Amino acid sequence: MNLGQTALAVLAAGGSALMAGTFFGFSSFIMPALQRLPSHQGVASMQSINLVVLKSSFMPVFMGTALVSAVLLVVLARSWRESGVLFVLIGSSLYLVGVFGVTVAVNVPLNEALARVTLGRTEPDGEWVRFLEGWLPANHLRAAAGGVAASLLIYGVWRSHS
Repeated sequence: MNLGQTALAVLAAGGSALMAGTFFGFSSFIMPALQRLPSHQGVASMQSINLVVLKSSFMPVFMGTALVSAVLLVVLARSWRESGVLFVLIGSSLYLVGVFGVTVAVNVPLNEALARVTLGRTEPDGEWVRFLEGWLPANHLRAAAGGVAASLLIYGVWRSHS
């Protein structure tokens, strides 16, 4: 890998690690804390988080890492036999499928469904339980995929320069 490709792989690794840490935080203590609340408070908290995340530093890192990962796949596709490149390609693919893809396919639709819950009418127990049953396993997967993607990207960079 040349210097520019290496820089892109390092950016993708850093972004993947940041996303893994964010999702790990949600899986390990944020969602368990929200689960302890009455359902109307859990729903209100998650609705607030989902609004704030859209205007936070999360989005540029989340989207930017997907973009850099996609660029790496295109730029390095023909070089997959070079030392370390296959690991970078697998790490980039894992981020795109296991983090970005799972978010778009599972977590975002669940977040959108939760946003439509109108608080104050009745206790939103059923909606909250359905949300948690789908959202949490997908989030665990995103955390693991981000961590493995970061590790593969770092290893690929190391291999390509050793």
